[in-house]
Amino acid sequence: MEHSDQPYKYAVHHSEEEGKKTRRMIWNMFWVLLVITTVEVTLGMFWKEWGVSWHFVKMTFIVMTIAKAYFIVAYYMHLKHERGSLQNTIIVPFVLLALYLMYHVFTEGTFDTFIRHYPF
Repeated sequence: MEHSDQPYKYAVHHSEEEGKKTRRMIWNMFWVLLVITTVEVTLGMFWKEWGVSWHFVKMTFIVMTIAKAYFIVAYYMHLKHERGSLQNTIIVPFVLLALYLMYHVFTEGTFDTFIRHYPF
């Protein structure tokens, strides 16, 4: 096996400054995701004791989950740096699914209430 001064082949084309910048971005995203997850877990554990409404908890979880998904896909999966058409090909189906799921969250139980009030 041949020994070289470069530890990895890909490191030949990248400077140490770029590496530091990338590592800083990864750590920043780690801290952002940790804060979001901590807020979610804390809210999930104590929402009743704090007197927070269930509707607020659901909406907070939805918003925070979307934010976490964005950070993971954009930075860790590097989608933020791709072309627009590839971004849209991947993001549009997930947005449609999220809208569909949000529709069900907002209309939770309304059909059941309608059937009880207006039996056929």
